[in-house]
Amino acid sequence: MVESRKYDLNLIFQALSDPTRRAMLKSLSKKERVITEIAKPFEMSLAAASKHIKVLEKAKLVNRRKEGSFSYLSLNGKAMMSADRWIQYYKKFWEDQLDSLKELLEEIE
Repeated sequence: MVESRKYDLNLIFQALSDPTRRAMLKSLSKKERVITEIAKPFEMSLAAASKHIKVLEKAKLVNRRKEGSFSYLSLNGKAMMSADRWIQYYKKFWEDQLDSLKELLEEIE
């Protein structure tokens, strides 16, 4: 679990709470993109898009690479995996609870 300490789940879930940022991440899941390319589909200024990107960077959900005057962003799968591990733990808990409920209901019938 050392890996999970590297990523702050509060920051990750805060970043994922916004539909624009989720859409940006989905775009980055396909390929690395320049910031202007990420911002283009949204009806917002480049400054507003940059604020969303800063939230994603703070949560370490994206990596930035500079090449000349361009900044390229890519998805950081390791940060996403830390959130997924947290979710999977509770998914297992709820699946076990639902299995127990199913068994109880079958016994009642």
